[in-house]
Amino acid sequence: MTRLSLTNLPAAPVVDPKALSVGIVHLGIGAFHRAHQAVVTERAAAETGETRWGIAGVSQRSTTVRDQLAPQDGLYSVLERGLGDPSIQVIGSIRDVLTAPEDPEAVVERIADPGVSVVTLTVTEKGYRASGDGLNLNDPEIKADLTGRPPRTVIGQLAAAIARREESLTILSCDNLVANGPFLRKLVADYFEALGKVPPTFESTRFPASMVDRIVPATTDADRDDAARMLGVRDEAVVVAEPFLQWVIEDDFAGARPAWERGGAVLTGDVAPWEQAKLRMLNATHSMLAYLGALRGYETIAEAVRDEELGGLARQLMTDDVVPTLTPPDGLDLAAYGATVLERFENPALKHRTRQVAMDGSVKLPVRMLGTVRDRLAAGAEPHTISLAVAAWMVYVLRTPDLDDPQAPRLKAAVAGITDPAKLADALLAVDTIFTPDLQDSTTFRALLTTHIATLTT
Repeated sequence: MTRLSLTNLPAAPVVDPKALSVGIVHLGIGAFHRAHQAVVTERAAAETGETRWGIAGVSQRSTTVRDQLAPQDGLYSVLERGLGDPSIQVIGSIRDVLTAPEDPEAVVERIADPGVSVVTLTVTEKGYRASGDGLNLNDPEIKADLTGRPPRTVIGQLAAAIARREESLTILSCDNLVANGPFLRKLVADYFEALGKVPPTFESTRFPASMVDRIVPATTDADRDDAARMLGVRDEAVVVAEPFLQWVIEDDFAGARPAWERGGAVLTGDVAPWEQAKLRMLNATHSMLAYLGALRGYETIAEAVRDEELGGLARQLMTDDVVPTLTPPDGLDLAAYGATVLERFENPALKHRTRQVAMDGSVKLPVRMLGTVRDRLAAGAEPHTISLAVAAWMVYVLRTPDLDDPQAPRLKAAVAGITDPAKLADALLAVDTIFTPDLQDSTTFRALLTTHIATLTT
């Protein structure tokens, strides 16, 4: 079958991809970006007719996305799977793809280009190379970047480009981190401090916060076959997503930006309430279902949430532990939001694998779960269900031989040979890159973890 390309478009695009110039650089061009920010950017361009907001994507690791998109002139499709019939849309907003390991200097040059005014990021929590509230200056790759080599880390790339630019830049994190904009600014500041030189343009660089939400499961061969039938051409870069899409952005930009609000985004003066609700309700519940579901042998989140007991625990997590810690943003009903979260998880068309969601637990737990634990303990309450979620992660670490986590060697070494629930809790609570002293010293939290681990391992 003929491959998707500019000469084999199933329908004429609203905005001609060939007319787009690059005004955005995106670091971390995985499936989520292509199903989320790139889609909103495309919709905004369709509404406004602006052609200056094409995207140059950067892969920080493999050449896969570049190799998929290059033969297709940068085009790909988003296959939406909901409760009704699936729908598909071809996206043309990505105009270039760079692979950082092949040419790190080209990444810096692209960000430093005067035509670029916005950089967005979806590099996952571990891509920030943080330790606690700051940059991990002991990270060997950060150390190497600080010696002056063409930078291979995200922080190094941003810092080098800021130093090279004369124009102000907006750097917009779209990762699941608390106050992701200010946090990213702090990491870049730490880098410049370690370098011993802060460029004048850093002061005018803006780091707005944002919150993103869309379930984007891994694409299967069956998805590619379905897309080919619907398009009439073969798309090797198709991404799958649920119909729901949410993007809340702090309205704090250094200069020009796309009219993302015309594409469905919400621009606001304060992202924090939206972010807390999403991280603690959706992301924490997602992770809990992943760990508990995987321990029960479920392959997908949809299977796990349809388990009567696990579905009940997911509701209980939100109502009993999470909602009491939140201040809802204007216009958001937390009870209705929680119900919507579970409805989305139950979507049988989205085969979001439990093992995929369970990845990188050491960096996800602090931002998704441990804040809720801390707040409930401070209020004098027993965080029963959220502690079960943390205990499920602990048992998952113990029982998963090929643990996919940036701290896997340390975690697996910590739990080696352990069978006693209390010793397992103590061994992982002692990992100070995850658990802070207040949680390590909490007898209530430790007792809850031990009880839950005993139940899960019986």
